[in-house]
Amino acid sequence: METTTTIYKKHNSFHEMHIAKGETSPLEQTQRALIVLKGNENWPENWTETLRQVCADLDGSSSSKELFQITPFVADEMFILSDKELPRYLFHRYRYEIFPTSHRLDNYPPYLQIEPSSICNYRCVFCYQTDEKFSDKKSVHMGSMSLDLYKNIVDEAEGNIELLSLASRGEPLICRDFTGMMEYSIGKFLNLKVNTNASLMTEAHCHALLCGGARTIVFSADAAEEPLYSQLRVNGKLDRVLRNIERFQNIRETQYRSCPIISRVSGVLVKEFQNMESMKNLWGGLVDQISFVKYNPWENVYDSPLSQISQPCSDLWRRMFIWFDGTVNPCDTDYKSMLKVGNVKDQPLTKMWRNKDYNLLRETHLSNQRNGLSPCNRCVVV
Repeated sequence: METTTTIYKKHNSFHEMHIAKGETSPLEQTQRALIVLKGNENWPENWTETLRQVCADLDGSSSSKELFQITPFVADEMFILSDKELPRYLFHRYRYEIFPTSHRLDNYPPYLQIEPSSICNYRCVFCYQTDEKFSDKKSVHMGSMSLDLYKNIVDEAEGNIELLSLASRGEPLICRDFTGMMEYSIGKFLNLKVNTNASLMTEAHCHALLCGGARTIVFSADAAEEPLYSQLRVNGKLDRVLRNIERFQNIRETQYRSCPIISRVSGVLVKEFQNMESMKNLWGGLVDQISFVKYNPWENVYDSPLSQISQPCSDLWRRMFIWFDGTVNPCDTDYKSMLKVGNVKDQPLTKMWRNKDYNLLRETHLSNQRNGLSPCNRCVVV
């Protein structure tokens, strides 16, 4: 019997989101964006076409099939930005939202995902860290990024990419140079996000996260009670994570009250008895946002059944992933780097983004031949 493959749309993968603070709204930020953009069109030349399209999409005069819209979490990101920063943010947010749907490229990826460490202290049931051939401490896939390599990446990204994450296959706080990475990032990006399970978060880490390099901190937690939390986040303890996030919030409120930052608790929705109400009850007073993201079956794509998907993967036009050793990969579902396209130690970001190997992957997907690539032929992400 033929089976039907369930497609996973990675973009806008939120299943549910609760905005705890409620200080702004998509409507308010849409109106603000139009006032700011239409009030001053003295933009860099390469922004003009994009920002005029942003205005048309937001004011309803656009004929585009794919409209740029302000979602609740984008509204929150805009709320902490000044009017002066807003055009720059909207230019880069548009690139992230719309370029992948039209398979459009310019000189840099809309989003850069940097891996401080591939090592993790958890073995979450929905994660590829459960693959012992990957996560064994002697595996070639395990390691942490040096501060020098991070600085080189940031130096090139600054002014060219505004949306970044420090996260990927492992837990960022395992990297011994993490605080130095945060300090080097101060004031350089409009939206640098850090994802952490918070289990290793010390007081020093709290200060590093709040010092001005990051704009969004995501604490990964999928439940508000035991034993469910530790059943999903194997090796984790909810009480420890709770204490660490409480300390983070206390430091934030007492020492960094004016820091423009968003905090979020986000979980992967994998069990029917996970629910938003219990999450709100526990985390609602500690963070700005609470969310569940849809589950993507990526814990071992290499053993997954062949999919029937021919639609191109949007990540080929949206994100570049840089592992701890500088390896560049087009996605993190391919966590063993079968599709790697080079190393940032050998080629600058702008050349890497459009190099021969990267473009060959795009061309293969566009010609409906992703089933000839491994592990794309087993992946369900579009």
